[in-house]
Amino acid sequence: MIDVTKDSSNFVLVADYIPAVIQEIRYYSSYNFIGDRIDGYEAPVALLTREAARALKYVSGEMFVKGYRLKIFDAYRPTTAVRHFILWGIEDTDIRMKPYFYPDLEKQELFAKGYIAKQSSHSRGSTVDLTLLDMTTGKEVDMGSPFDFFAEISHPDYKGITDEQFENRMFLQDAMKRAGFLPIDCEWWHFTLADEPYPDTYFQFPVTLKDFI
Repeated sequence: MIDVTKDSSNFVLVADYIPAVIQEIRYYSSYNFIGDRIDGYEAPVALLTREAARALKYVSGEMFVKGYRLKIFDAYRPTTAVRHFILWGIEDTDIRMKPYFYPDLEKQELFAKGYIAKQSSHSRGSTVDLTLLDMTTGKEVDMGSPFDFFAEISHPDYKGITDEQFENRMFLQDAMKRAGFLPIDCEWWHFTLADEPYPDTYFQFPVTLKDFI
């Protein structure tokens, strides 16, 4: 049975657990596949369940000693945001961001091919979208495609990229797996805690600071 709740009591600010984390919360901005701030994002911060934040802290520590910092694009995503995605896909004719995020697909295909879920694991609070930042160069590690680029090139096992780009993906994936996160087959940046505390619960409180400071 699926439960929906506004209870945020077991969620934390990721930055409180991982001070070195970099946050670029795309759905708080207008630079995303829709082109507007997404419903439910009231602050540019990453929230996760305590269990997911603790596991991610392990990854951060391992990466930091190797010269990298974690950069988060999205973490907890309220169900109101998912509803915004669905309504955009069904009713909205706006495709202004198509050249940047889904140049080879029609909007409706984004759902059919699994790039946008009608019920997102992000709403269970233990899923994170992230990449690595190289502290030597100050730049993101080259993963072969940008975040939220909806195409086959973004599949983790896609072989049409350079050896270095593929190795970078596996470097991130292996570190996340060691900490107990699982990847998915269509997005190199997406990971869910295998032993997530709320596998059947979807949360709808907003991404905000007011309940966490």
